[in-house]
Amino acid sequence: MQQDKQPGYGPVVFRDRSAGYAFLTRSTASSEETIEWDDGETYPVVDVEISSESHPFYTGKARVVDAEGQVAKFEKRYGEQGKG
Repeated sequence: MQQDKQPGYGPVVFRDRSAGYAFLTRSTASSEETIEWDDGETYPVVDVEISSESHPFYTGKARVVDAEGQVAKFEKRYGEQGKG
């Protein structure tokens, strides 16, 4: 295998800002931003939008979808011609 074509693999902190949760793992992901971890070492940090701490499937908290607002938007855009 050619060593110069493989991505770097090392410790990275993934941080879910919405849940205030972070975890240390190994990954090929990298970042210029760093964070000091609990062990006193500094690691690259990658911000993620959702993790197991904030995902509705894992937390059991479903998000409310504004279905009524979608219907109103449809009726405003298409009026009577949109009804079959």
